[in-house]
Amino acid sequence: MLDRISQGDWVQLHFSMHLADGALIDSSRQRTVAPQLCVGSGTLPEHFERLLLGLKEGDRRSWVLPAEKAFGTHQSEHIRTFNRAEFANMDLAPGLVISFADRARTELPGVVQRVSEQEVVVDFNHPLAGRDIVFEVEIVAVRSHEIQPVQVKGA
Repeated sequence: MLDRISQGDWVQLHFSMHLADGALIDSSRQRTVAPQLCVGSGTLPEHFERLLLGLKEGDRRSWVLPAEKAFGTHQSEHIRTFNRAEFANMDLAPGLVISFADRARTELPGVVQRVSEQEVVVDFNHPLAGRDIVFEVEIVAVRSHEIQPVQVKGA
């Protein structure tokens, strides 16, 4: 019997993520070897990992995740306006990603939305926030988190 995926299992899989209009966001198919992850480790967003539970080697599935279960809804409070002087000597343009540090000194990327002589508007939402995502997987292999006893022949 094939192992079904549960929390803590190691899973090797191919995946792809598309927008609802078919635009490709990411795919493991361009990689030589299918990536591996430990289910529950946070490698994938929580709702994506939950979809893997119960699948087994050889399974192929496709789901549409609404924005709130994918990368979240777009939140206006994550858009900040800064004084242009804080970006002295920086060549800014809409779409530019700038790395900021939050209070815990963790890297926080922000996307420049608007630039004027007085201010810079930066969006700290995930770039895919507010977008429904089509998530497709093919399970290549499952390795249970449970330790299996080894039978030694002739012992």
